[in-house]
This record gives sequence, structure tokens and C-alpha cells, in this order.
Amino acid sequence: MTLALMGAVVGMAAAPADATALTTAQATACPTGWGSLAKTDDSATTAPVTDIRTGRHACYDRMVIDVPGAGSNGLGYSVRYVDHLYQDGSGRLIPVGGGAVLEVRVAAPAYDPETGAPTYPGRAGRPLPGVDLTGYRTFRDTRFAGSFEGETQVGLGVRARLPFRVLQLTDRVVVDVAHNWTGAR
Repeated sequence: MTLALMGAVVGMAAAPADATALTTAQATACPTGWGSLAKTDDSATTAPVTDIRTGRHACYDRMVIDVPGAGSNGLGYSVRYVDHLYQDGSGRLIPVGGGAVLEVRVAAPAYDPETGAPTYPGRAGRPLPGVDLTGYRTFRDTRFAGSFEGETQVGLGVRARLPFRVLQLTDRVVVDVAHNWTGAR
């Protein structure tokens, strides 16, 4: 084999690794433009919150608040950065770990409106039941603040004040917090 041919074979052998790295980098290109200002929707429902869960993604950490039965009329929310989380009704300070705190409010009770029985097992001031944040890049802490006058309030501690988006889907509200700032602030 000539030296030129050997170089071409070596170059071709290296190409797939480089192409894979390029494809991986392109596949994980993170979105920009979410910003960190408050996001709200004024819709409301009487369907109750039944679960709050989290997940990890390549570019962001995600919190999902499930409200089965909310329907297509919309599910109201307010998500914003706060200096401190205060429980609705009592005004009690609820400490939330992390470099910044997102207050997440969903316009749905965490109890049955007819009976008052809890539909979500959260306890005020305590971490969210069943949520383990081990291995998350952005999320640091979660705290259930309570459910008062038809609204459920949660504290989400994050690494720093980072961009976030809120998705309003049928039967759930989704909060994604980016791992980094990837564009103009």
C-alpha cells in the first residue's frame, strides 16, 4: 500500500468518530431566548393536582405538575424568580436551597374541591414526595408550600438564576430550566 493510500485509509477511519462528535454536538444544541422574567397564564380549573415529578434532559431540567381532568380550557400558572418563598395564607417563610428560587404556582388545588381530601401527598415546607434530584445539573431543591384557595404553590431551588420556559399542556404544566445561558440575556 502506498503512503498516500495509507493516509487516506487512516483519515477515513478517523472520520466516523469526528462525524459522531459533530452529530452529537448538533443534536444537543440548546435553545435560546427563554429569558428569566415571570411567565403567567390566568386560566383556572377545579381539577386537582395529583403528581409533581422531575426529569433530566440534555439542555435543561424539567418539572411537571400533573392535573388530570384540567381539559383543553387551559391550566393557569405563574412562575417567577423570588428572593424568598412565602407560603400563601400564613406568610410563613419556606427555606429553599440553591442559588436562586423559582416560585411555581398552578391554578389548581392539591385537594378534592368537594371533600377537601388531599390529592397530592405534599406537606408544607417539606421536599416534594418521590422527587430525587441526584444527578441534576440545574435543580437543587424542591419544597411544597401548600395549596390555598385553589392554587398550589411549590418552591424550586436552582443552581443560579437561569432561563426558563413554561409549557401549558392538556392536563399538565411543564417548567424547563436551562443548564446555561446560551444566548442574549
